[in-house]
Formats: sequence, C-alpha cells, structure tokens
Amino acid sequence: MGTKEKLKIGIVGTGGISNAHMRHYVTFDDMEVVGACDIVPGKAREFLDKYGLTKAPAFENVNDLIKNVKMDGASVCTYNTTHAECAIPLLEAGVHVLCEKPMSFTLQEAVDMVRASKKAKKMLTIGFQPRFDFMRKKIDSIIASGVLGKVYYVQNSGGRRRGIPGGTFVDKAKAGYGSLGDIGCYAIDECLHAINYPKPLTVSAIATDHFGKNPKYWPGYETFDVDDFSVALIRMEGGVTFIFKMSWAMHMDSLGYTAWLGTEGGIKKTREGAMYYTDIDGNHINSEVLKTIPFNAYEGDKPVDMWWAKMRTFVDAIHTNGPEPVPGEEILYNQAICDGIYRSSKLNQEVEIIIPKL
Repeated sequence: MGTKEKLKIGIVGTGGISNAHMRHYVTFDDMEVVGACDIVPGKAREFLDKYGLTKAPAFENVNDLIKNVKMDGASVCTYNTTHAECAIPLLEAGVHVLCEKPMSFTLQEAVDMVRASKKAKKMLTIGFQPRFDFMRKKIDSIIASGVLGKVYYVQNSGGRRRGIPGGTFVDKAKAGYGSLGDIGCYAIDECLHAINYPKPLTVSAIATDHFGKNPKYWPGYETFDVDDFSVALIRMEGGVTFIFKMSWAMHMDSLGYTAWLGTEGGIKKTREGAMYYTDIDGNHINSEVLKTIPFNAYEGDKPVDMWWAKMRTFVDAIHTNGPEPVPGEEILYNQAICDGIYRSSKLNQEVEIIIPKL
C-alpha cells in the first residue's frame, strides 16, 4: 500500500468505548473511518454524525457493514459476549481487527478468533492499552533483562473500594464477566506479559457478588448477575504460581501490591511506584524504580497517551503488515485464565485448562 493512500477503518459497536477509539482515529491523517454499525437502530448513524462523518454509511449489523463497505481494518467495540461473532466474519472478509478487551467470554470463542486470524492471514490485536504505560514498560524491560533470575511467583494488586460501573457491565448476557472481565483481565496481562505468558495449567477460584446483590451498596441489586470479587490460584508451566484477586467493591483500600519474585531478585509495584529488591555481595539492596518518562532536552517531558498509542500502533501495523501490537494468540492465555476462573467458581472446584490446537 502506498503511503499516500488512506487506510479505511470501520467501527463495530458504537457504545461508550467506541468514542475512545474514534477520538484518536479522527486525528490521524493517514486513515479514515468509512462506516459503522450497531444493533440499536439509528445509533451508528448518530455516532458517525457526531464526528462529522455524515457521508459514511451506518448499518445495524456487522455483516451488512462488511458487504457494503471496503475496509482495511476495524475496531470491535461490542459487548464482551459478542466479540467473537463480530471479529470472526471481519477476519474472514480480509479485515484486520482491533478487538476491545476482554478478548471474548469463553476460551473456545478466543480459539475460534485466533484460528480465523491465522486462516485469513489478517491481524487480530486486543485492546490492552496499559501496555503502553511508560512505567509498566520500564518494569517489563527490567524483568526481560533477566536480573530477577527464574521468576517463580507472581501476584497482582488492583481492586476498587467502590467502583461497580453499572449498565451493560453488570448484565451477564452482555458482559459475561463482572470485575474479572472489566479490570481483572488488565491485571492478568500486566503480570504475565512481563514473563512471556507461561501456559496456564490449572485454576482454583472463587467469585462472589456480596456488594452487587446488596441494596445497601448497589441500587441495581435485583438484576445484578455477575462477579464483583474474585480470587484464584493459577498453576503455570515452568513452575510459576500466579495469585489473582480483583474487586469492584470491598471494605479495603487495596488488595495489596503487584509482585514478581525471582531467584535473584524481585519487583514490587504499588499505586505510589515500584521497588526492585536483590542482594549484592551479601547485602540487601532495595532500589526505587524511578518514575521517569521520555525526555527531550528542547521540549521537556514527552508522556504518551496510552489510548493514542493503542490506536496508532494498530494503524501502523496495518500499514506495515504487522506484527500485531497485542497479538490475539498471546492473549489466548489471558482468556484461558478468565475462562478457568469462571468455570472453577461455578463448579466450586479446581479445573484444568486445556487449550485446543490452533
């Protein structure tokens, strides 16, 4: 593709999260949004008009969008439980896909998405914008350097004292998961991407809804039917143990800190910052990981907007024919853990994670 030819991007699902995509897309001069669809009549038309795209056509389903509009790529911003049914026909039609998180609801849906991507030889990237946070990238690079030795234990922090989002987030038919799919998948990615996503083997989990079902804490308690808290022990290949916990509501300010423990060192990350721990010549060394960001001597600090980076890297990857910024094949393990937590909590027992061949 010539550099002067604008990429053609479609939007599938024009609810709240689609605005986070569009507000950056409209600033890029090497692409254009050429159409959108939403199952709610008139919603896609209103969305496109809001951004001045009055000539771009609007539809009520993804198949009509595919049939009538030529696209190089598309953002899938639909309900969690419909990610697969929207992403797969796009991939099969030769369209690169940026799919919002969580990747899907079930593990099988995620597998089907990756298979479709591979068969079509089109990109499937998942919307984990925290990967572009500069502090996180610094921690990733420290771990990648090998100074921690063999990493054998990982745990995430996270959790809100009060933060049930409402709307479709608490509708099982649309969201599938509650806090697990909303913010839990981010925590899983932060912990495991840093150590190259070892394969998950088993999950023992409990998920509860003590706050969402209580009128004292949530006005929509009568229809609340997802998790507001979950905790899990995940055994992984290579002798890695992962402790996961996440909450939308609790009587606590935090569920602790994120940590990576290795045979030669460890890293602890909190809301305030990060620390690196090791021993040198028999002495304990506790070092702060400085909160520096990219700096230009003439312009000063140059922070990066994570959402801008998510959209920009997707567009750039289409221009250069890959690789995917956040490969669907990698996030398959993230989805396998979410699926395992859900199944284990429902069955009230440990479950094995079996990932089908791709």
